[in-house]
Amino acid sequence: MAETIEGRQPVLEALRAGNTVNRVLLARDITRGGVVAEIIDLARRLGVPYEFLDRKIIDKTATTATHQGVIASVAAREYLSIEDILQFSKTKNEPPLYCIVDGLEDPHNLGAIIRTADVAGVHGIIIRNRREVGLTTVVAKASAGAVEYVRVARVSNINNAIDSLKKCGLWIVGIEACGKVSFDTVDYKLPTAIVVGGEGAGISSLTRKKCDILAKIPMGGHVGSLNASVAAALVLYEAFRQRRRSGV
Repeated sequence: MAETIEGRQPVLEALRAGNTVNRVLLARDITRGGVVAEIIDLARRLGVPYEFLDRKIIDKTATTATHQGVIASVAAREYLSIEDILQFSKTKNEPPLYCIVDGLEDPHNLGAIIRTADVAGVHGIIIRNRREVGLTTVVAKASAGAVEYVRVARVSNINNAIDSLKKCGLWIVGIEACGKVSFDTVDYKLPTAIVVGGEGAGISSLTRKKCDILAKIPMGGHVGSLNASVAAALVLYEAFRQRRRSGV
């Protein structure tokens, strides 16, 4: 699937058809009536994030000269639901293992996490649909093709998703610098969802409170934090190591 759809009518039709749209970008000086008003209304009703940007940014983002001030970013692969990834865990006959990504904006980081998730046998990744990168072609490329194999669910509210997972018996482990235990002392053989925060801000405060435990990655050097995808790789592979050793 193309990374962007450009033009007022094409974007409107993509929304009407139920295509997986990550975000709609509109020029700030655009006339907000007619088709544009329909796009805004439909995006709002579908829960698709939209924002108004300077015309120069729209022009720079567009791949054609016929964008008419409207661009839609579409998914490189279709999203699934939490129910879908829970069902996949059942077919694997393994305790569920998921990665929840909270507030990640760098597509290269998300692609790298998806690549690690595939290697580590993660059953699914959960991302939110607002203020977070989606499954763009940049993400697909950074994943080195793993996006075709890793199931990704997109939700409107991470905290509600965590509540749903808890009801299904999952243990929620947040990876934070303020964690009380080292990440490699946690038992990932249990049904587990590992929460990784975004660049800089980490896990949001409310999501942190939803976690059953906060674990840290010990640091021995001068740098105070790790890249989000590197942190995820360390923890996901530790989960894979534990499960492989125990035969889970």
